[in-house]
Amino acid sequence: MAEEFDVKDFNKKIIEEFRANGGKVGGQFEGAPMVLLTTTGAKSGQPRTNPLVYGRDGDRVLVFASNGGAPTHPAWYHNILAHPEVTVEIGTESYAATATPVEGEERDRLFAHQAELMPGFADYQAGTSRVIPVVALTRADG
Repeated sequence: MAEEFDVKDFNKKIIEEFRANGGKVGGQFEGAPMVLLTTTGAKSGQPRTNPLVYGRDGDRVLVFASNGGAPTHPAWYHNILAHPEVTVEIGTESYAATATPVEGEERDRLFAHQAELMPGFADYQAGTSRVIPVVALTRADG
């Protein structure tokens, strides 16, 4: 019998590797632009950190609530809807930001661009009936 995949343990190892290596990770994410996004749990109120692939649109960092093409949004997406104040870690830099879902034509344009750069995102969208949210992370003033 195959061992059940533990996403929390998987993410914990990526987070540790990211922080130990100035934002660089190996394995399946080697060379991919990675961000650590820390949200506040919608139900728990506790900090939750997730490693995510990101894109850029001007000064904004973009993350994609693909959840690997699953039929439901990832927990971090529900967290940002409840508490849009987040912490972003890229490389060795950490800063406060506001997370805002991008809607309509802008969302479609940004998602299509990401799918061009990383075709796996198009596969995720093709594998689910939900529209995968695009979230802009805008650095907080100050």
